[in-house]
Amino acid sequence: MAWNPRNLPDLTGRVYAVTGGNAGIGYFITEQLAAAGARVALLGRDPSRLRAAVEMVRTRVGSASLSTIPLDLADLDSVPAAVEALGRLDRLDALIENAGSTAPGPVRRTTKQGLELAVGTNHFGHFALTALAMPVLTASSARVVLAGSLITRMYPYDIDDLQSSRKYSDFRAYALSKHAVQSFAMELDRRLRAAGSPVRAILAHPGFSLERTSPARPGITQPVPVMRLLAPYTHGKDHGAWPAVRAAADPAVTGGAYYGPAFGGVGRPRLGRVLGTSRDPERGRRLWELSEEATGVRFSLGDS
Repeated sequence: MAWNPRNLPDLTGRVYAVTGGNAGIGYFITEQLAAAGARVALLGRDPSRLRAAVEMVRTRVGSASLSTIPLDLADLDSVPAAVEALGRLDRLDALIENAGSTAPGPVRRTTKQGLELAVGTNHFGHFALTALAMPVLTASSARVVLAGSLITRMYPYDIDDLQSSRKYSDFRAYALSKHAVQSFAMELDRRLRAAGSPVRAILAHPGFSLERTSPARPGITQPVPVMRLLAPYTHGKDHGAWPAVRAAADPAVTGGAYYGPAFGGVGRPRLGRVLGTSRDPERGRRLWELSEEATGVRFSLGDS
C-alpha cells in the first residue's frame, strides 16, 4: 500500500523520541506521530518551549501521550542524562534526530566544548547521543532517523575543514554540518549491518521547508500570508516533517534508505538517493574517527 502522509497507520503502542520536538519541523513530527496514536518524547534545551509545544499538541490532539527530556546538543555534558531518560521509556521505536542549528551566525561561534556551533550541534551532539543511547536502541530494535539537507548540493564536503577553522561562513558551516550528518548516517548503516545489529539508520531531508508557509501554531509557528505565493516552490514545515515521519514509522523502511520530497524540494516523501560523497566509505571512516576524537565518546556497536 502506498504511503500516505495525511493518513498514517495506527501507531498506538509505539514510542518515538524527537530531538528539537518543540519547534519547526520537529514540532510537526511530534504532532503527526501523536495524532496517529504514538507516545512521543520531546527533547530540547528550553523547558518553557518544551511545555509550550506539549500544550499546543494537546490542543490539536486531545489524546496525545507526551513527555519531555532536557537536552542541549551544544553541550555534550547534557547528553548522558538525556540517554538515561530515554532508557526509562517503556520502549523506543525510533530516535528522530531532528534538532539543529540552521543559522550559526555571521561570526564563528562554538559549543560549550569548543566545537564549531553548527557541526557541534547538528552532528557531534547527535553522534554522542546515538553512541551513548545504543544499548537502549538495540534493546528495542529501534531506528535512528537522521536529518539531511539539500544544502549539501550547494557546498562541497570539506572533511578537512569540518569545523570551519580555515574558512567560515554561516551557510558553509551549516552545509558542512549536514554533510557530516549524511555521511554519519551512511557509515552508521554500514557498521550496524556489519555488526548484525537490529538497529537501523535512515536518512531523511525536508526539502524546501519554510516556517512562513507552515500552518499557524501560536507560539510555535506563524505563517506569513504573502509567502503563500511561494507554495509551488516550497512547502510548510508540516510537510517538511513527512519524510522523517515516514522514515520512523513506515514498516517497509530499510536501513540505509534516504527519504525526501517526491519533487526534490516539495511533495510527498519517497525513496531517493543520497549524494555520492555521503556514501563514500573512506570519508565515513574518517568522520567516525574525527567524531570520536571531538566528542571524547567511543562509539561501540558490540562488533569490536
